[in-house]
Amino acid sequence: MHYPIPISPQEIVALQKKTVNEEVVASAIAGVVRIARSKGQSLEDLTAEVLADDRVLDPQSRLRLSHIVVQAWKTLP
Repeated sequence: MHYPIPISPQEIVALQKKTVNEEVVASAIAGVVRIARSKGQSLEDLTAEVLADDRVLDPQSRLRLSHIVVQAWKTLP
């Protein structure tokens, strides 16, 4: 199954209705990168947001996610 890269926060939220699998997660990450770029955010801004303390992910998971976001940033056109 192919999921398009979301272009709005609403489209990312809509992914919650999908069965979570690797493609949905990859699509969400790509969408976050695309939206951050469209807002003029830098990679450093985005990784700072990912690394910010929250109640969803533990610090180690946030660090791993930040590495994935960096890879996506560098890979996506």
